[in-house]
Amino acid sequence: MKNLKKKLLKLVKIFVIIFVCLAAFFVYIFIEPYWINEKTTTISDSDVPQNFEDKKIVFISDIHHGPYFERERVADLVRKVNDLEPDIIILGGDYVSGDVGYIGPCFEELSRLKADMGIFGVTGNHDEWTDYNLTVKCMENAGITVLSNRAEWLEIGEDKIKIAGVDWSTDWYFNSEPYVDPLVKDAEENDFVILVSHTPDLAEELTTDKVDLVLSGHTHGGQITFFGLWAPYVPSYYGQKYRTGIVKTDKTMALVSNGVGNTFLPIRFFARPQINIIILDHP
Repeated sequence: MKNLKKKLLKLVKIFVIIFVCLAAFFVYIFIEPYWINEKTTTISDSDVPQNFEDKKIVFISDIHHGPYFERERVADLVRKVNDLEPDIIILGGDYVSGDVGYIGPCFEELSRLKADMGIFGVTGNHDEWTDYNLTVKCMENAGITVLSNRAEWLEIGEDKIKIAGVDWSTDWYFNSEPYVDPLVKDAEENDFVILVSHTPDLAEELTTDKVDLVLSGHTHGGQITFFGLWAPYVPSYYGQKYRTGIVKTDKTMALVSNGVGNTFLPIRFFARPQINIIILDHP
């Protein structure tokens, strides 16, 4: 009888531990989406001109304004970004989720972003699925330069860098080069060129050597991961490779953001939302 009581007590302890762990897990996955990480990455490249050294780029992607990312959170995101005093702001697409009615309010808030050298953005798959034309119109009205398969030179004195961007579209998603080549044809090998693409897969498909840095989102860092090491699902043809962080290829280097919002469910696990701070460095 004594041994039986000990066994029962041990089983109860095990069940309590399992219950507490499961409860903590379910609480945490709903808390992490609010725990935004301001992640700083220094890009050291000899192509960075002297006058652009220490310039700060803030990159945000995948806001997904909608039922799970309310307007107040978009406004708070704008305040966080402005407090960083960026020189350049780049937006990586997927501004809303699910309903065209979220587009206008989202960009009313994003119109308050401030950056001395400009605010630039591309569209993502959710923008095209919701209302591409309205999204672009609202971006323009908000003072955002829309990099819709186009590029802009930024100049400081005699120095310059190029920021190019592509829309989410099956035309370039499966055959990127015809769209990318014209964007960088006037750039030299020693020019610093940033390419903004909602999906990081484009970095794998490049054949030009002129792109120094690709900025992407789309993957949400996996959103639900095995303690940040592996995700059951990554929306990329290349699986875990482009889940998050810096990825180097033969042609370029990509920075893949976890993004700030969520899709499907308002949960994350060891894939914290990110505001990416990029510091340019001339070694």
